[in-house]
Amino acid sequence: MRRVSTLIPLLLVTTSPAIAQTAPETNASMPKIAYPQTRRVDVVEEQFGVKVADPYRWLENDVRNDKEVADWVAAENRVTDAYLATLPGRNLFAGRIKQLFDYERFGAPTKKGGRYFYMHNSGLQNQAVLWVRDTIDGPGRILIDPNGWSKDGATALAEWLPSDDGKHLIYSIQDGGTDWRTIKVIDLATGKEMSDEVSWAKYTMGASWAKDGSGFFYSRYPEPPADAKYTALSDNHRVYFHKLGTPQSEDRLVYATPDKPKLGHYAGITDDGRYLVISTSEGTDNKNMVHIIDLSDPAWKPKAIIPELKNDWSAIGNEGSVFYFSTDAGAPRQRVVSIDIASADLAPKEIVPESPATLGSATIVGGRLVLSYLVDAKTEVRRYTLAGKADGIVKLPGIGTASGFGGDQKDPETFFSFTSFNAPTTVYRYDVATGKATVWAQPKVAFNPADYKVEQRFFTSKDGTKVPMFVVRHKNTTGPAPTLLWAYGGFNISYTPSFSASRVAWMEQGGVFVLANIRGGGEYGKAWHDGGRLQNKQNVFDDFIGAGEYLIREGITGKDQLAIQGGSNGGLLVGAVVNQRPDLFAAALPAVGVMDMLRFDRWTAGRYWVDDYGYPNKEADFRTLWSYSPYHNIKGGRNYPAILATTADTDDRVVPGHTFKYTAALQAADIGDKPHLVRIETRAGHGSGKPTDKIIEEASDLYAFAARWTGLEVKKR
Repeated sequence: MRRVSTLIPLLLVTTSPAIAQTAPETNASMPKIAYPQTRRVDVVEEQFGVKVADPYRWLENDVRNDKEVADWVAAENRVTDAYLATLPGRNLFAGRIKQLFDYERFGAPTKKGGRYFYMHNSGLQNQAVLWVRDTIDGPGRILIDPNGWSKDGATALAEWLPSDDGKHLIYSIQDGGTDWRTIKVIDLATGKEMSDEVSWAKYTMGASWAKDGSGFFYSRYPEPPADAKYTALSDNHRVYFHKLGTPQSEDRLVYATPDKPKLGHYAGITDDGRYLVISTSEGTDNKNMVHIIDLSDPAWKPKAIIPELKNDWSAIGNEGSVFYFSTDAGAPRQRVVSIDIASADLAPKEIVPESPATLGSATIVGGRLVLSYLVDAKTEVRRYTLAGKADGIVKLPGIGTASGFGGDQKDPETFFSFTSFNAPTTVYRYDVATGKATVWAQPKVAFNPADYKVEQRFFTSKDGTKVPMFVVRHKNTTGPAPTLLWAYGGFNISYTPSFSASRVAWMEQGGVFVLANIRGGGEYGKAWHDGGRLQNKQNVFDDFIGAGEYLIREGITGKDQLAIQGGSNGGLLVGAVVNQRPDLFAAALPAVGVMDMLRFDRWTAGRYWVDDYGYPNKEADFRTLWSYSPYHNIKGGRNYPAILATTADTDDRVVPGHTFKYTAALQAADIGDKPHLVRIETRAGHGSGKPTDKIIEEASDLYAFAARWTGLEVKKR
């Protein structure tokens, strides 16, 4: 059984390398950049007695439909491109990152109908390709290659799922980085595309095959107005059934809540094919309802199992009418319970109690519960019987992040991926019956992982909270060094060790990379998340500032050597802390950030985020949001760090107007002569689906910029 994650602001985890130059110039010798003239408008709205100016409101307009916005974007990109062209290390980074990216990358296989389906990128392909093998070690053949779908490589194969009998496969197309999906079907016997096409799925395909392969269940939104395709609010989510060979107009409506249009619904079928499990949530908070449909009844009537939005309930699997869930009900760090849906009271029975570690994911495979825990932001995988008896651990190859363990509940064969900061993703085949893991696919990379050391440290935040961080660098890097500090801090999302080719380029030049596991994430369960959201959001900023102060105090980096980076909610983080402590940072790289905290809920997925941010139209929330909103808190009379913000014209998750307005405000403010620029990508979105060549180009620009302002000297290798 597959659970579809709650809607969240997704961070693009494409980091970048470094390029070095000379030490930063002094302000006295620094040429002032001539920014484009940005028209100001007289927009002032009073909210709870506060007069809120919004002089760049017009930059919220869709760049596709507003010539003035399009001209502004072109003018900003010309200025930014001209500046980046002066960075002597830019080309060095581009060449080296390209070399480091050029290695085979495999996704963990999905086994259906006795065949193995998996993603593969030969190295520099713009988009990964879907392959299939008839046997575990047999030769693979290409099933879907999206690299010819568009001239610029920006049309991606997104989600995909084979039917249980292995006869058909549904897949979704993502064009230009948008969150919208178009779902299609191929006949696996012939490899030919069928006539079926489903439109207006978003954030995920959310599809699940009927056991007999006659069709599939999926979730979608109504078709938006043509001029608001990338900005309209995401409301009225519904679950449908599509029968193969029929038009979408004939799809059967399975579940909807028209009286509550803000609810979102995702459906998944149990391995036995009898039940459809519908998970319903309203925002990004981990609270959902659960309804189950017995598909053996032609009426397909949903039964409420969890009728209220109070806790997180994630279906793991079932044995007949007994369902297994992971939940935070009575367990802030999650536990596993069972519910017999045939019983009258539906009382949960505890199977695996809460642990001091945080339960991150759970599956049933080979008749065993396989539970992945976070122990100080590192993965530990434990096994249990379905009765809850401890059954050993899955031995991992090191300290890092393991994911996967999907498959049929009865099949002892499963796969998992393992990665760390100095270890590219390796895929393992795991035999549940024997407990043995063997390498299925291991990449060869153009660097020596043993040359890099990873250490975990803990620092004390402003209120005394101990916060973990990972410090990664080349073994020969000592003393204060240019450092890139990265964090996210929101939506109960945990960031754990992972590999990035571009970060290697930064570190092999003598730079340091640091990941801070600040509050707002899920590393330590519900309390860690709650400690960094709503009225507690300032804790997130204090933690990040505390991380920077610690790195300087401990001699890991020095004054004028610290750059910060984050995307989406992490872009908000970077924007907020730069306003609060501009003296602490040499450079800032906010990506696809939520920068206007008083209007974020007016576009696309923004209305979901009120669970983390609060409601701008409620006074208590407004005053908190007003206190840190990056766009509204830029203050003149202080020298700001060098800033290179990034966004994309097709970002329909965090609409680019956030970054447009923020950039215009920066450039108009009296905040010093360091560059305050924006890099606006075309035919790209919030992150997913971005082609490899665009990833390399962006990474090269970002790290060249960071190197310039942290004093990292980049040399040809």
